[in-house]
Amino acid sequence: MAQMRRETTDVLVVGAGPAGLVASALLSRAGISSLTVTKYATTADSPRAHVVNQRANEVFRDLGVLDAVMERAMPQEMMAVQPFATSFAGREIIRMTAFGGGSRNADYRCASPTEMCNLGQHALEPILLEAVRGFGGDVRFEHEVVSVSQTPEQATAVVRDRRDGSEYAIDAKFVIGCDGGRSLVGEQGGFSFESRPPLGDAITVWIEADLTRYASYRAGALFFVCAPGSDDVLSAWTCVEPWTGWSTIFFQHGMAPIDRSEDAVLAKVRAAIDDPDVDVRIKKVRSWQVNDVVADEYRRGRLFLAGDAAHRHPPSNGLGMNTSVQDAYNLVWKLGLVLGGQAGEGLLDTYHAERRPEGRKIVDRAIRSLGEMLPFIQALGFRGGQTYEEAMAILDHMHGPGGEEQRSALLAATDLLNGQFNAHGVEMGQRYESGAVVDDGMPWPTSDRDPDLYHLPTTHPGAHLPHVWLERDTRPISSIDLCDYGRFTLIVGSDGQDWVTAAETVSAELGIRIEPVSVGLGQAHNDTLCAWTRTRETTDRGCVLVRPDRFVAWRSAGAVADPASTLREAMAQVLDRPAAP
Repeated sequence: MAQMRRETTDVLVVGAGPAGLVASALLSRAGISSLTVTKYATTADSPRAHVVNQRANEVFRDLGVLDAVMERAMPQEMMAVQPFATSFAGREIIRMTAFGGGSRNADYRCASPTEMCNLGQHALEPILLEAVRGFGGDVRFEHEVVSVSQTPEQATAVVRDRRDGSEYAIDAKFVIGCDGGRSLVGEQGGFSFESRPPLGDAITVWIEADLTRYASYRAGALFFVCAPGSDDVLSAWTCVEPWTGWSTIFFQHGMAPIDRSEDAVLAKVRAAIDDPDVDVRIKKVRSWQVNDVVADEYRRGRLFLAGDAAHRHPPSNGLGMNTSVQDAYNLVWKLGLVLGGQAGEGLLDTYHAERRPEGRKIVDRAIRSLGEMLPFIQALGFRGGQTYEEAMAILDHMHGPGGEEQRSALLAATDLLNGQFNAHGVEMGQRYESGAVVDDGMPWPTSDRDPDLYHLPTTHPGAHLPHVWLERDTRPISSIDLCDYGRFTLIVGSDGQDWVTAAETVSAELGIRIEPVSVGLGQAHNDTLCAWTRTRETTDRGCVLVRPDRFVAWRSAGAVADPASTLREAMAQVLDRPAAP
């Protein structure tokens, strides 16, 4: 028997969705030997995920693809209105602002140099794939991993070329399983999962229908149809091509199974549009279950899980794809330092320590948000088994004289939905605790505002570096642009020359780039508005150490007796290395 062909690489990425493609792009840009394989023939063949939040767009900005993303996407200003109606052509029930619309716009604009956008996965993935190939990356479609194993020295995947059935082996130092909800890496790697029984069934229908007449004047990323006298409790219409392309989720009362036959689905779609003159084309129908799943561990030896392989939940809040992108962004720089011999393997354990709590948090938030739809349905008064006339009579009462109590209940229920559609704190407020974060003993700052709804910038170790606008050579520059994915950054104040010298010393000793950057009023990075001075939570003699992923690793509020020794100890902990020079 002929011996199986073998290939070797440092990192094998299994799966080419958003997490896999971002990981592949980062690895390829860094010059790390890697391969990416996927069993599918193409990138995503339907919109699937669509909301792209600011944290994900910051990653795309770093990869140099943000302009391409924004050129293709629905911009944030077109996402800001969210109608609820009995149908597209029917009566509007109520509206709310969403995704940083209305009074929340300033909060979003102050938090990041990017804005949110709405872009289906079918349009996003080709942009990411082009970036991977531009960095020289190797992505192989129709190459299916059929087995994964590992030893203390390496991981091995057997891959089947689905075009001809041939098989070959890939020996890798590490494997990242980005292979979705039925992850083979997760199954064969022995990963365990914290899960609850599925909460119910739903279908997503990709629809082509020109609804400009009904949608353009109340532009939003989502349009909710609450159909009176219907088995559907609601349908959520995501606009993926204004105003002609829609990815629509149908939920039935009691989360009951849904008939996905062509006739039944078309009837649901036509009822929700409620205009027989609108031409409708159904492009794809997909059934799925409402899951609540988080991996118990994100790392087992040489195997890692990222994206849907690690966390699965309903689409509430639009967190899944965004969290997947951030999984990859957290992991790849750590792999690079370990593979380069610049960090101990303990650094890789911090991937689980940091991302697993975030996975649990976003799953819990998504499940909670789904539940918070119930008060809206209850306040509206539509129930299974009602006739159309009965339901419309309830709506007539709510919109007419004597309906104040019901209107008040509906308003309160709509306000509750801000936890799903304006959850800026959830989207932006990741907080890490791990060996790659050196706590300074100070408490996390708090606010009297809802932390799910409002982002609170801070330089506390474990927080994302706050964004403020600075000026360099008369041009605006974001504070996050002071950093780079290929190095550490030490942000110092106007009196921070000792920290600059310390950064140069420790960088040379450890063989790790630590770029000192002076920020302050009148400095090369001019804090003209004193926005950084107000945000930094340190003095002019202090410093903030920022990791490649733009999370704060450590800070010093002011001057210390031995800056080089202090910085060396902090870097040693982050890198899992001895502290001695």
